[in-house]
Amino acid sequence: ENTSYRSVALYTRVSSHDQKEDLARQLQRLRDFAAAQGWKVEKEVQEIESGLNGNRKKLISLLKDKSISVIVVEHRDRLARFGAEMIEACLSSGNRELVIVNETEYKEDLVQDFVDVITSMCAKIYGRRSAKNRAKRALEAVSK
Repeated sequence: ENTSYRSVALYTRVSSHDQKEDLARQLQRLRDFAAAQGWKVEKEVQEIESGLNGNRKKLISLLKDKSISVIVVEHRDRLARFGAEMIEACLSSGNRELVIVNETEYKEDLVQDFVDVITSMCAKIYGRRSAKNRAKRALEAVSK
């Protein structure tokens, strides 16, 4: 399908602030990809959040923006660690499109996502205050 006349947004994400340089590299690769397709980019969204966080404000805002008909991500897990297929289906039902530049999985965030899952589960079981300490102890036990 010819996407050149449709409004295109680039979405980049990393899990932590120490990966900020990768955010800039991701964005440049997406800009290069869009330019190679002849697409005019209307919006660029950069986010520093866990791929497991279902309440990412910038992504939600982008998904709600019906003026954007194509969302481009470098890897499927830049959009979401789980459930990207559901997001893609929802976009498709609104005659919108998700373009994934590279289908290989981005593994560097996997460890951070694992820590986030453990912390989240500990928070639900033990309460927020002790969650980080319990998660840390659980991770230490696993790594022995």
